[in-house]
Amino acid sequence: VQLQASGGGLVQAGGSLRLSCLASGSVRSINTMAWHRQAPGKTRDLVASINKSGILKYADSAKGRFTISRDYAANTVDLQMNSLKPEDTGVYYCEAEGIHFGESPIAYRTWGEGTQVTVSS
Repeated sequence: VQLQASGGGLVQAGGSLRLSCLASGSVRSINTMAWHRQAPGKTRDLVASINKSGILKYADSAKGRFTISRDYAANTVDLQMNSLKPEDTGVYYCEAEGIHFGESPIAYRTWGEGTQVTVSS
């Protein structure tokens, strides 16, 4: 599975951005897709995730402002970010988890290249 993220940029506080991640390859093997953020000097942390059953998870900082959605026909996962704050600044990474089924099932986790989001005050 390969992931390609897009949609980052520079926005003023209070503004909105929409990130999109396109999956290719063995997309049927994907269970969960997620967005993570890595701020300068900090760890990469989960922002939001969605699995095949439609179960959503959000970081506390994202609840009420961000919405993750998945389009199975287009093989994309989007993150709509509203009411952005300077502390939302960071590199956002798309992630996919799944299982390759074959003679021996293999669980995997793969990352796309990050996209920079900068929120100015």
